[in-house]
Amino acid sequence: MKIEQTSDGLHRCWWCTATEQYIAYHDDDWGVPTADDRTLFEKITLESFQSGLSWRTILEKRDGFRHGFANFDIATVAQFGEADVDRLLNDKGIVRHRGKITATINNANRALEAIAAHGSLATFFWSFADPNDLGSGTVQRGTSPAATAMSKVMKKLGWKFVGPTTAYAFMQAAGMVNDHAEGCHHRAFSAAAIAGFTRP
Repeated sequence: MKIEQTSDGLHRCWWCTATEQYIAYHDDDWGVPTADDRTLFEKITLESFQSGLSWRTILEKRDGFRHGFANFDIATVAQFGEADVDRLLNDKGIVRHRGKITATINNANRALEAIAAHGSLATFFWSFADPNDLGSGTVQRGTSPAATAMSKVMKKLGWKFVGPTTAYAFMQAAGMVNDHAEGCHHRAFSAAAIAGFTRP
């Protein structure tokens, strides 16, 4: 796992250094643990849309996604109908992919089911996080046993576009693992945030 020095003199994970927006995402968002259901639904949705694309593409359209999908309010998205699908297919602010759009509506309904069954979406997602596998900072991987287990259960429950790679990217983004590279100035902060986080 590589690091690069950025213009402020700090070393960061190599993948975030292309733009200031990317650096801000790396420092302030990626890998910060959260138990907020709306935030988690946004993260799993954006990771699902990222499949086959670069994350930079998704990041640059994140505000568009928030606008198009009602700021990722789960109950609202769950009620989207065909008119909303058509609206989103004509929305240049997002990635216009019918399968991923309809999957998001489906997944909002699956999220409501998870909330009904577990009390919160956070409780459901965090049940898969392995406290003994928080990322090494030296090995770059595309998935993990915990992510594979999460993907398997989610698919069984009817979620769409949530393969093991997407599940792992979501776990990275949600702070369930700390995959900041060794030597990245943010790795210690992320480790402390995870250590101090109370799992739902």
